[in-house]
Amino acid sequence: MSAILAVAQRGEVILTLKAASVTTLELNSAWLNELAATMQATMLERNGVGIAAPQVYVSKRVIIVASRPNPRYPDAPEMDAVVMVNPEILEKSESTILGEEGCLSVPNERGQVARAEMVMVKYFTLQGELVETVFHGFPARIVQHEVDHLDGVLFVERIER
Repeated sequence: MSAILAVAQRGEVILTLKAASVTTLELNSAWLNELAATMQATMLERNGVGIAAPQVYVSKRVIIVASRPNPRYPDAPEMDAVVMVNPEILEKSESTILGEEGCLSVPNERGQVARAEMVMVKYFTLQGELVETVFHGFPARIVQHEVDHLDGVLFVERIER
């Protein structure tokens, strides 16, 4: 059982930084696997559908996208959790969808954010395999939200006012 980590809250510097890339030497390491396991345990414990390493005080480009219905997102589609190392959004659809977002780092605040309906993402697996894939709808929203964290952007900065 992995530890549940503290989650950085809005106003903390780590959430404003551009996270560092994971190096080739760090791929497939015990350290990276342990980070991913604790991030996942922390996300599940807090009913998140995604999490980024900076949220657990590690300024590295690692995110987990894990859409599934839970008390915070009852209508979320079910998908297997995907750990993405050094994710890069290669392409976004021009069509956007307005949808409600929340964040483990901004508790008790939600807002409408316009996000691309489709994203094409390139990332490495924990083992160092290169993957290119497309996400639509809610999972695409999670990818964009978590990649924002890696660039020091919180969803509240994108709320449609």
